[in-house]
Amino acid sequence: MGKVIPKQEGLDHSVDFLREGYLFVANRRKSFQSNIFESRLLGERVICLGGEEAAEVFYDANKFTRQDAAPKRLLKTLFGEGGVQTLDGSEHTHRKQMFMSLMTKENIDRLLRLTYREWNQIERMGEEIVLYDIAQEVLMKAVCEWSGVPLAKEEVGKRTEEMRLLFESGTSLGPTYLQGRKARSSAEVWIRQMVKEVRSNRLLPNEHTALYEFSWHRDESGELLPEEVVAVEVLNILRPTVAISVYVLFTVLALHQFPDVKEQVERGEVSKTEFVQEVRRFYPFFPVAAARVKTDFEWDGYAFPEGTLTLLDLYGTNHDVSIWTEPDRFDPSRFKDWKESPFNFIPQGGGDVDFGHRCAGEHVTIAILAQVIELFTKEYAYTVPPQDLSYSFVDMPSLPKSKLRLTHLTRNQ
Repeated sequence: MGKVIPKQEGLDHSVDFLREGYLFVANRRKSFQSNIFESRLLGERVICLGGEEAAEVFYDANKFTRQDAAPKRLLKTLFGEGGVQTLDGSEHTHRKQMFMSLMTKENIDRLLRLTYREWNQIERMGEEIVLYDIAQEVLMKAVCEWSGVPLAKEEVGKRTEEMRLLFESGTSLGPTYLQGRKARSSAEVWIRQMVKEVRSNRLLPNEHTALYEFSWHRDESGELLPEEVVAVEVLNILRPTVAISVYVLFTVLALHQFPDVKEQVERGEVSKTEFVQEVRRFYPFFPVAAARVKTDFEWDGYAFPEGTLTLLDLYGTNHDVSIWTEPDRFDPSRFKDWKESPFNFIPQGGGDVDFGHRCAGEHVTIAILAQVIELFTKEYAYTVPPQDLSYSFVDMPSLPKSKLRLTHLTRNQ
C-alpha cells in the first residue's frame, strides 16, 4: 500500500487557479508541507508537483507524455495544433532537432546583429516610449528576417500584435481569448502561404533559416510535414522570440529597481549572464508545465495512474527555499557558484535542451537579454518617470502595470 497523496478539498479549484495564478501550486505545497498534492481543475483530477526531484521525474519521457496534456484553449492560441510541444518519443526528438539545428553560435550571433540593428532605431521614436511595446516590434522585425519570413513595413504592427495575442490570450476569458484564436488563425494562414511559395520555388529564403529548413524538413517516414504543421512550427520560432519582450521588460525594470546590482554589473563584479539568469529565476514567466502519466508508476511511495494530468510548479521551484537561499531576494551573485542542473532552475521548462522538452530557444533568450543589459547600461541614457511598476501574480503573463515608460532616451556619446 503506497502513500496517500494530500488532497485539496472541494469539487473543483479552477477559479482558485485563476485567482492565485503563479502561486496556486506553491501556496498549496506550503500549506500541505508537501511537494505533491491532488486537486481538481476543469472537472479533472490533477496531480501537482514541485521541487528539483519532482522536476526530474516529470521530465522522464518513460513516465510522462505531452499528448493531450495542454488544454485545448492553449492549442488554439499559444501553441497551435501538431507542434513540437505536443509530441513524445522519437517523433519529438526528430522534430526537436529541426529546431536545434538553428541554434548554432553563428546563427544566434546573426540574430543578435539583427536585434542590435533594430534597437538602434528606438531613440528616434519620440520623447517617451513604452518599452514592452517597442521590444515586441524590435524582436518581431529581427526574428522575421532571421527566420526568412518576409515582413512588409505596413504589416509590422498587425503581425506583432498577433504574436502578442498568441502568448497573452491563452489564459484569458471572453473577448481577449477570442482575439487570440483569431490571431492564431490569421498568423497560420500568413505562414502557410509562404510555405506554399517556398515549395513551389516562388520564395527562396536563405537555407539556414526556419522557413526554409521547416518547409523542407521530413518526418521519420521521410515525408514532408503538412503545410499547416510547418506554419505552426515557424510560429513556434516567431512567437516565443516576441515573448522575450516580457523578460526584456523585467530586465530593464531590475536595472532600475536594484541600482546597487546594476553598478556591480557595470564594474564587472556581476556578469551579464548572472544578471539574466537571476531575472529569469526571480520574475514570473510560465507558472506551470503540463503532462500526462504515460503508464502506471510509483514515485516516492505515491502512485501515478496512467492518463493522470500532472502539473509541475515552474515558478515555485525557482523560488524553492530548499534549492535557493533567500529566494525572494534579487541576487545575481547566487549564480556564481550555482551547481547547474536541468531540474532546479526551470523558468522555461526543465530537462535536456537538445532532446527533451526544455525550451529550444533558451540560449537565444539569454543572449538577447545580455544584449539588452549592454544597451541599457552602456549605450543608452534614459529616465524612468513616476509610474505604476507593480505586477500581479494573477495575470498571465505577469507584467508591470505601466509596461515601463522611459523618457529622454538618448545614446551615450
